[in-house]
Amino acid sequence: MLIPWQSLSKTALIGVVQEFVLREGTEYGFEDIPLDVKVEQVIVQLKAEEIGIFYDADLGTTTIQLIET
Repeated sequence: MLIPWQSLSKTALIGVVQEFVLREGTEYGFEDIPLDVKVEQVIVQLKAEEIGIFYDADLGTTTIQLIET
C-alpha cells in the first residue's frame, strides 16, 4: 500500500527516511555525505513522486522504493 508522504508528521517522515537510508547503506563514492543530506535527498525524490513509501500489512514493514509508472 502506497502511503502519501504528506500524511506523515515531519517527525515520522524523517524517521522513516532515516531508517531507510541507514538500512540501505547507500554508497556515495569517495565523499562522505552526512545523514541529514542523504535524508533531504530522499525527501526531494518523495516530493517529486519518483519514489514512494510503501507499507506491507502482512509483514508489518515499511520501505521506500521506486514508483512504477
